[in-house]
Amino acid sequence: MSLLFLRLRNFLFVSFHSQSHSLPPSIRNVDDVVSIFNRLLRMSPTPSIIEFGKILTSLVKMKHYRTVISLSHQLEFTGITPNIVTLNILINCYCHQAQITSAFSVLVKILKRGYQPDTFTFNTLMKGLCLNGQVQRALQFHDDVVAQGFRLNQVSYRILINGLCKMGQTRAALQLMRQIQGQLVKPDADMYNIIIDSLCKDKLESDAYNLYYEMVSKRILPDAFTYNALIYGFCIVGQLKEANELLDEMMTKNVDPDAYTFNILVDAFCKEEKVKEAKNVLAVMMKQGVKPDVVTYNSLMDEYCIVSEVNKAKDILNSMAHRGVTPDVQSYSIMINELCRIKMVDEALNLLAEMDCINIIPDTVAYSSVIDGLCKSGRISHAWELVHVMHVKSQPADIITYNSLLDAIALIHKIKGHGIQPDVYTYITIMDGLCKEGRVKNAQEVFQDLLTKGYHVTVPTYNIMINGLCKEGLFDEALALLYKMEHNGCMPDAITFETIIRSLFEKGEDSKAEKLLREMKARGLLEK
Repeated sequence: MSLLFLRLRNFLFVSFHSQSHSLPPSIRNVDDVVSIFNRLLRMSPTPSIIEFGKILTSLVKMKHYRTVISLSHQLEFTGITPNIVTLNILINCYCHQAQITSAFSVLVKILKRGYQPDTFTFNTLMKGLCLNGQVQRALQFHDDVVAQGFRLNQVSYRILINGLCKMGQTRAALQLMRQIQGQLVKPDADMYNIIIDSLCKDKLESDAYNLYYEMVSKRILPDAFTYNALIYGFCIVGQLKEANELLDEMMTKNVDPDAYTFNILVDAFCKEEKVKEAKNVLAVMMKQGVKPDVVTYNSLMDEYCIVSEVNKAKDILNSMAHRGVTPDVQSYSIMINELCRIKMVDEALNLLAEMDCINIIPDTVAYSSVIDGLCKSGRISHAWELVHVMHVKSQPADIITYNSLLDAIALIHKIKGHGIQPDVYTYITIMDGLCKEGRVKNAQEVFQDLLTKGYHVTVPTYNIMINGLCKEGLFDEALALLYKMEHNGCMPDAITFETIIRSLFEKGEDSKAEKLLREMKARGLLEK
């Protein structure tokens, strides 16, 4: 008897004698869950739909929505009648897969089978519509449901209010909350919090505070989320005194601030170059027994770098581990950027090496800072070595990186001036970056230099240049380069043709695109 079957037998025994709606913790692999599902399906007699529902619920928790949809279809195909629970699960999965039409078709099936849709059914559909940007349709659906005599709950209105706020319609969300106040559903703290947070992000901190005051007057207790939203709102408009007073009020009312609360204030004071105030907040944080995290220390490091106190920033980075906090990519990027700014490039390189030792992958910001520093100090070959390292570590250079390399044409001349002959990789990397940046004329100069030097130019290299020309609408030049490839003994591939054809169709040059399609077919490059 297999271990999986033993787990299955145990699951069935437990599920028949409990209200558990999930698989045992030992079964976490989706393939194991599907195997259990298939074994249940082959059992005689077949277990009830309730047991299948528990398996589907477990898969939903694992976010395997497509698998749930597939298994639900399998259940119906084998003649097992779904219940309201499994149909609700299916609606939920369709909504997460942005298949709203399919989700509503399940609602139709619920009604046809004579089941009574519940608030979970309606809430799931409204949430699905909101998540997919169809808030107005969610509101219309709400009106239709209410008109049919169904009652909704607080969760329903939280979904709609949140959907409106996410779409930037905070006033409409507030109006909706006002409308339901006289009905059976009473606005709760979550509804107020959603609107307060949205008002604060819209920099309408006074309106947000008035709503908070209304909330308190109605004996709806504000929580940490309420205060965090307000503190953030006052901070982003520069009203740091008011934000600090809110922290005091928060603690007076026995609402425990968390690390996020203090980090908002520390970051705000640091951005205003008020180190003393930031340290005061940090002291309160420690007194409250809230442990500073990596975000807290990063804000302080950033502030010390802004005021050119690099040694203090270094001390924070070096002491973080001793304080039980692990530095992250942002920690190192802040330090590396500052070291490069003050021309301490070797120290920045040492930090890159340190990151490698502790398995933290540098981001493009860190790399670009060092590349910029190396270029400005004339160490061009080292800069290109670093670009190669980025490529090897699957951290390809982006526009920021290329900008840090200064002007590409001037850079090539500078490389030559240092007695270093650029290799084909150097040319291709610069050319690719220039094309992505829209500087096709410069890219053409680099490409021409590549040809003039007699380097072996491959099809992918030509494709980079052709793609760059097409993006700028230079189709004649792209076609000329296509035929130049053949002249130089480099045969275009399907990608070469497809790049030009797609761009021609997008620009409405249908006749040229169709002509090229016929040529592509004649060359045997078009799949049948």
